Amino acid sequence: MNQMPTKAEILQWITENPTLAAKRDIAKAFGIKGAARIDLKRILKELEAEGHLEKRKKTYRDPDRLPPVSVLQVMGATPDGDQLAKPLEWHGDGAEPVVLLIPRASDPALGEGERILAKLQAVTGEAHHYEARLIRRIGTNPSKVLGIYRKGTEGGRILPIDKGQGTEWQVEASATGGAQDGELVEAEQSGPKGRMGLPRARIINRLGDPSAPRAVSLIAIHQHGIPDDFPDEVIAEADAMKPAGLKGREDLRDLPLVTIDPADARDHDDACYAHSDDDPKNPGGHVIWVAIADVAHYVTPGSALDGEARKRGNSSYFPDRVVPMLPDRLSGDLCSLHEGVPRACLAVRMRVNEFGEKIGQTFHRGIMRSGASLNYQEVQAAMDGTPNDKCAPLMEEVIKPLYAAYETLKIARKNRQPLDLDLPERKVALSDEGKVLSVNFTDRLDAHKLIEEFMVLANVAAAETLAAKKSPLLYRVHEEPPEEKLDTLREVAEAAGLVLAKGQVLKTSHINALLHGAAGTDHAEQINMSTLRAMTQAYYSPSNFSHFGLALMAYAHFTSPIRRYADLVVHRALISAHGWGDDGLGPGDEDRLEATAQHISETERRSMMAERDTNDRYLAAFLSERVGEEFTGRISGIAKFGAFVRLDETGADGLIPMRNLGHEYFHFDADSATLMGSESGRIITLGQRVTVKLAEAAPVTGGIALELISVEGKTMPQGRGRARGQPPKRKLGSAKKKAAKTKKKVERTRRD
Repeated sequence: MNQMPTKAEILQWITENPTLAAKRDIAKAFGIKGAARIDLKRILKELEAEGHLEKRKKTYRDPDRLPPVSVLQVMGATPDGDQLAKPLEWHGDGAEPVVLLIPRASDPALGEGERILAKLQAVTGEAHHYEARLIRRIGTNPSKVLGIYRKGTEGGRILPIDKGQGTEWQVEASATGGAQDGELVEAEQSGPKGRMGLPRARIINRLGDPSAPRAVSLIAIHQHGIPDDFPDEVIAEADAMKPAGLKGREDLRDLPLVTIDPADARDHDDACYAHSDDDPKNPGGHVIWVAIADVAHYVTPGSALDGEARKRGNSSYFPDRVVPMLPDRLSGDLCSLHEGVPRACLAVRMRVNEFGEKIGQTFHRGIMRSGASLNYQEVQAAMDGTPNDKCAPLMEEVIKPLYAAYETLKIARKNRQPLDLDLPERKVALSDEGKVLSVNFTDRLDAHKLIEEFMVLANVAAAETLAAKKSPLLYRVHEEPPEEKLDTLREVAEAAGLVLAKGQVLKTSHINALLHGAAGTDHAEQINMSTLRAMTQAYYSPSNFSHFGLALMAYAHFTSPIRRYADLVVHRALISAHGWGDDGLGPGDEDRLEATAQHISETERRSMMAERDTNDRYLAAFLSERVGEEFTGRISGIAKFGAFVRLDETGADGLIPMRNLGHEYFHFDADSATLMGSESGRIITLGQRVTVKLAEAAPVTGGIALELISVEGKTMPQGRGRARGQPPKRKLGSAKKKAAKTKKKVERTRRD
C-alpha cells in the first residue's frame, strides 16, 4: 500500500484534475486500496469541514471560483507595468485570486480604484489566476452612434445612418482608431454632454465597407428601431445590484443541477436535474427539476430596469451579436447560472409517471449552484458512448437520469401529438472579421429535444399553477389556422397525392398524418412549408385560448426571463401567488396586462424581422462571390411578379423574376398558386425541383435574383420568342372573362 497523501497533496490533485475528483478517482491516483480508503474518507471529511473542499454528491470540488463575468476594482500597476484588479464578488474562503487586466487597443485608460465589469478567463501556470477583458466601466454609459466616417483635415466627422438621428459627431485626430474615409464605424461619446458645438465621439469599432458583413446586424438593428443603448439610470440600477442571499429562500445548492445550452450561448437562464421517483405508488416515474434565474429579484415593478425591459420586450439575437433585454451586469452576470457560482432561482419540481404524464408539481424560490455548464454536442456525445472529461464524472448521477426521464416524456408527446414540422434550422458561421465562412443546417440532437421537453413541461406547470390560484398571467397563445388557409393547404396536399382531413374538428394529429405521409418524398419540404404558412402566429394574451401547435390547453412562458419580458411577468405572478415577497406583480402589471401582451407580441415580431433581414444579407454576402454558378432548389413561393426558390445548399430564398422564367409569358393564378406558360402551357408550382443560375446577390439589401434553367429535370426554352415580360396580344374583352378563361386553361392543363 502506498503512503497516505497529505491534505496539501490531495488539494493539489483536485486542483489539477477537476474532472477526476470522486473519492474513487483520488484513491486510484494515490494507490489507496482496501481498509486504507476509510482513512482517505476521514481526510476528505476534514478538508470539507475546514472549508477547503465542497462535496457535491460523490465529487469533491474547490468552491473558490469567480463567475465568468464579474465586477472588479482596478488596482495599481506592477513593476512590470501590468495592471491588476481586485474581484469584488469573491465567495471563497481561500486566498483572494489575482486578476490580470488584458487591455485592447481601443480600451480607455483605467485609473486605480475604478470599478469595471469584465469577462474572466481562468489560467494556470502563471503568477495570476484569471485574465480579464473590459466590458465597460461601472457607472459609465456613454452614448453610442453608428455612422459613416468622413475624414477631415484634423480628425473628422461621423454621419449617423439612423434616420432619426440627424446630428453629426466630431472626432478628434487622436480618436479615429485608424478609420478610413467612407467606413462604417461604431463610436461612443467622449467628453461631457451639452458642450458647445458638435458632440464629440471616439471611434471604438471599425466596421469597414457599409455593405460588408460586419455592418449587417447593426444596420438591421437601427432600421427596425430596436433599442440598443441603455439609459444611464438603467445602467446605474443594474450596477448597484448585489447577489441575492439565502434569506427567505430554500437552499438548493446540493441539487446537481446543470445547464445545457448551445456551445456559443451568451447566457444561461435554465438548469435541470432528474432522478427516478422513489414513491412506490409511481413505479417507473421520475422527478424532474427545472431551475430558472430569479430575474424578478433584480427587476422590480416600476423600476428603471423594468421600464426598459418592457420597452425592449425581448432580446434580439444575430449571428455576430446580441441586443439584450437586460444590461450585461444582469444578463451576463447576476442572472446567469454560471458553473459553480451561487445564484438566485425559481425552481419547479415535477413528478411524471411511467407514461411521461405530469402528476404533480411544486414551485420553490431558492439559491442553486450549477454543477456544470454543458453544451448539446458534448452531452449527446456522452450518451452516444464518448464522454469527454467534463461529462464523464456526471454520467451516472446526472446525464443518464436526464435521458431516462426524457424517454418517458417522449411517450406523452407521442400521445399528445403536437405539430411535428420538419424545418431544419440554418446557422451562419462568421470569421473574427465578420466574413461568412459557411451556412450550415444544424443537427437536431436528442439533447436539444430533451431540454425542449423539460422546458415545455415547466411552462405548462407554471400556467396550470397560476390558473389554479386564479392569478393574472400572460399566456402563450397559438390559435388554430383559419379555414381559408386550410383550404389552400388541402389543395397543395391534393396536388401531391396526399389528403388532409375535412369536415371534422381539426387536430394536430390530422396535420401530422399529412406531414408523415409526405416524409421521405419529393413533396416533404413543400408540405412542411405550406403547413407553416397555414399556421397563425403565436402571441401573448392575458386570456387563455390554448396552444394549438403544442396541443396544450394552457401554456405560459416561464423558462427565459433574461430574454423575454413575458417570462418575467409569469415569475412575478408566481411570487405573488406563493407569498414569497413584495417583488411580485405590481398594480401596474395587473392593470396593463392587455397592453403589455400586445406590446411584447409586437417587439417579438420586430426582432424576428430584424433577425431575418440580417440572415438574408449575410446569405447574399456569402453568395455574392458565386454569381453565374448554378444551384438546385425547390419552388417555395409563387407571386404575380415571379417565383421564389429555396436553395438546397444554404436554405437562402431567391427570386426568379418574370423576365428570367423563359422565352414566353407566364399567367399567374392566385387560387392555385401557379404560373402557366402562355404558349407551352407549362406549369410552375410550389415544391417543384428546379435548377437555377445565380444572377445577382446584393448584400446591402439581402436580395438574391435567379434565372430559371430547368424544372423537374426539363430544360426551360431560352432564346428568341415572345417578350418574356409582356402578355400575348388578345382581343379586347372584360378582365373577368380573361381571368376566367386563364383559370380554365390552368385547370385543364393540370388535369392533363
